[in-house]
This record gives sequence, structure tokens and C-alpha cells, in this order.
Amino acid sequence: PALRRLSHSLLAHYQKDTRPVRDWRTTTTVVIDLMVYAILSVDEKNQVLTTYIWYRQHWTDEFLRWDPERFDNLTQISLPVESIWVPDILINEFVDVGKSPHVPYVYVSHHGEVQNLKPIQVMTACSLDIYNFPFDVQNCSLTFTSWLHHIRDINLSLWRQPELVKFDRSVFMNQGEWELLYVLSSFQEFSVKSSDSYAEMKFYVVIRRRPLFYTVSLLLPSIFLMVMDIVGFYLPPNSGERVSFKITLLLGYSVFLIIVSDTLPATAVGTPLIGIYFVVCMALLVISLTETILIVRLVHKQDLQPHVPEWVKRLLLERATALLCIRDRDTFSQSRTQSSDISRQAENDSTAKLNQYGCEDTRECETVGGAGQAPASAEQAEGSLLLLGILREITAIRQFLEKREEFRDVAREWLQVGYVLDVLLFRAYLVAVLAYTVTLGTLWSVWRDA
Repeated sequence: PALRRLSHSLLAHYQKDTRPVRDWRTTTTVVIDLMVYAILSVDEKNQVLTTYIWYRQHWTDEFLRWDPERFDNLTQISLPVESIWVPDILINEFVDVGKSPHVPYVYVSHHGEVQNLKPIQVMTACSLDIYNFPFDVQNCSLTFTSWLHHIRDINLSLWRQPELVKFDRSVFMNQGEWELLYVLSSFQEFSVKSSDSYAEMKFYVVIRRRPLFYTVSLLLPSIFLMVMDIVGFYLPPNSGERVSFKITLLLGYSVFLIIVSDTLPATAVGTPLIGIYFVVCMALLVISLTETILIVRLVHKQDLQPHVPEWVKRLLLERATALLCIRDRDTFSQSRTQSSDISRQAENDSTAKLNQYGCEDTRECETVGGAGQAPASAEQAEGSLLLLGILREITAIRQFLEKREEFRDVAREWLQVGYVLDVLLFRAYLVAVLAYTVTLGTLWSVWRDA
């Protein structure tokens, strides 16, 4: 009966259409507070943040006061929210009405203080910066203000101290993708075109993405493929297996990018750094394949190539080998020198024997011609012709072997040039990959700790 009498007494002549003050010059101060309960979703494409908050506000209604002794010492009562005046406090960043539960009652104390406590699913516009994805930190604001009333009519204030609001995670669900860092609060006034001022209470919700999932599913596979590309340089440059291996890696990386394209956030104004990282990795794979094709082309089909120019020998086979600390460069030089010495010795021996046989045959011919008395027999003439034919065949074989040895020397020189150039390009490629990796790692570490 006391609740019924009190409710009827308060609402019998209550006018909910006007601001509840006895003097219109009195300002109604609305004290507000919020606690972040969960981060539901972050839509980077549409720049929308969906959060679930516990919102609290209270104000003083001068027409909802009573003496507790008249109503069985009742100091607090719940009344329907539709039956009393409620301030028009809205969030400026609202873009859609969320699925918030309806709370039909408010608490009213005997001093006229009205407490409105309700959970709200907030879908707000937020300028999301995805450049540092997946190590990004987002700062989204929730601006509470009266949509109609000026600051002379409705003023805003903070329920708790800003320090208590900042690090309050007592109700936050901390098991999702996003981690709540802190909630900043500030009060300010603003006016539109020199009109009356409005009161605003801003809450800055600062959240950070947990990068473990994206590191495992995006960065590690890309790093593994790049490591395999570096290992592929240890295949012999004069074999065709390296080209097929590099092409397989490039195709695998293309399939990997197609798979992860839906995972990367997309906006119309920017691209995350990890997307640039993937593009640069693809470019490095293409450069690696181009370098492999160049080296394979250089060390194959040497029969159609001339001798290595002298400036190339001095630049690559002398200076570059000393600069790159290639230990077996002396072995190549010794083998090339030994092959040249063997060819030169064989040529001298063959020439000596040919001259010896030619001189003996000449002396024999001179002896036979000088005698003039004994006619040459048919057997001796036939033997001389046969010996000359054998000498011609040996000379042709010697010339063929010399030509083949020359081709081998050319091939050996170009193979050595290709080997040195391959080592040079590989180390330059390795330095580029390491510098790129260290730079990205440093940037992401700095952004994460900032």
C-alpha cells in the first residue's frame, strides 16, 4: 500500500513534457558514467565500431520528492521510464540502433534523484587506422550530449573521477580479439555558428588488437616461404632445378595471397602495412626468379659464346672473389692453368713427332733421290703414302681435341663467372631481405609498445 500511495502521489499531477525545475533559470545537471563490457566487432571497411556498454546517468527531478515518514519510511521507488521526464542524451557517433535490451524502470530517491541504469549496444562511426595491422591500436570516441537543450538548460558531469574511469576493467570481457587499454573522459562545450553552447562529455575507448592469430596465420607462412627461397640459392646454378623450384615458390605464394586476401582489412583510403609487406615479398620472389634465369642462361650453351672479356675477368674473377672471400677461386685458376698446360704439352709432343717423321721421310726421300742408281720399290712408296695418311689423321684428331679443349676452357670460364655472379647477387638479395625484415620488425615493435 505504501508503494501504491507513493506512486499515485508522485505521478498524479506530474507533467513529463517539461523540464522538472521550479525555476526555469535552474540548470538540470545530468551526471553520466559508462563501463565497457565487450568489444563486439570492428568493421574496418565501413568504419564502424560495435561495443556493449553499461550506461548510467542520474539527475535531480524537483517534482519527485517526498517525506519518507509519510510513506512507511520509503526512501527509494522504481517508476516507469515512460511516466517521467528523461533527458535527451544521445551519442553523436550513432550510426545504427543496436539490439539493446529495454529497461522499463528507473530508480527515484526521496531527494528527487533519478537513476537510469541500462545496457546499450552501441554501433558508432569511428576513424579506424589499419596501417599497423595486426599490431594496431584504435581510439574511438563516444560523445554524449543533449541533442536539443543548451548548456543553460542541461549540463553534463562525470559520475566518477577520470582516473577511476580510465582503468576500470571490472566488467570487461577480456577473452576476445580486442584488448581494452583504457577509457579517457573529458568535458567540453561547443557551439554551431556562434549559437548557444552545448555540453559534451567525451569518452575515448582505446583498444588494441591481439596479434597472435594473425602472426601465426599470416606472417609465419610468408616468412617460411621467403626462407625457402633463400635456401633455394644453394642449388647448383648450372642445373635447371633451381628455376622450377623458384617458380613453384612463386605459385605457392600467389595461392597464399589469394587465401589470406579475405583476412586482411580493407578500406577505401589506405592499405595496411602487412599488405605492402606481402607485395614486397612477391616482388623479391620475382627478382629471385629473374636472377636465377639470368645465371642459368649465363652458364648454359657456352659453345655459342665467345671468350670471357678481360674486364669481366678482372672485375668478377679477381676483385669480386677477393671481396666475397670465395675460397675455391684458386682451384678454378689452377685447373684452368693445368688444362692449358696439358693442351700445350700435347700440342708440342704431336708437333715434334710429326716433324720427326717428316724429317726422316724427307731424308729417306733425299737419300733415295740422291742415290739415283737404285730405283725405289713399290713397297717403299706405298709405305710412305700410308705413313703420310696416318700423320694427317693424327693432325686432324689433334686439332679436334684442341678445339674441344678450347670450348671447355670457354665453358669453364663462363661457369666460374656465373658462380661468382650468383654468389654476389645472392648476398645482395640476402642483405635486402634481412634489412627489410629488421625494418618491419622494428616498426611493429615500436608501434606495439607506443
